[in-house]
Amino acid sequence: MLILRQIMQSLTLQLCNIALNFRTMDLIKVAEKAFEVENNLPKFSAGDTITVHYKIKEGNKERIQDFRGVVIQVKGAGTNKTFTVRKMSGNIGVERIFPMTSPFIEGIDINKTGSVRRARIFYQRQRTGKKARIKEKRF
Repeated sequence: MLILRQIMQSLTLQLCNIALNFRTMDLIKVAEKAFEVENNLPKFSAGDTITVHYKIKEGNKERIQDFRGVVIQVKGAGTNKTFTVRKMSGNIGVERIFPMTSPFIEGIDINKTGSVRRARIFYQRQRTGKKARIKEKRF
C-alpha cells in the first residue's frame, strides 16, 4: 500500500507540473497524456489488409478470434483512435470498429500494404469481385 501511495503521489506531482507548463491546454488532455498507455501495434493505414487477433470471453472461457480484412479508415487521436476493418463473409460484407487502445486486441498482423489515394475508402462498400481489388504497394 505504501508503494502504491508513493506512485500515486509522484503521478499527481507530474500531473501538476504538466498542468502548470500547459496552462492553455485542456485539463482532460493533460490527464490523458499523464496516464497514456503505450501500445505496441504496427503502423497501418487505409487499404492495408490486416489480421486482428481479438480476445473473446464466452462464459468463463477465453479464446482468440482472428478478424482478417481491409482497413477502411483510421480516425481519431490519442486514446480515442479507432480503425474500421471490412471483410467479406460469404456474399455479405462485415465491418467492425476496433479501438486502438483496447485491451482485448492481442495483436495485429499486416498481410498486405495497399496503395490507395484516400484516407477513407468507403467506396469499397459498393464494389464486389475483381472491382474490389486493391493494388499492392511495392517497396
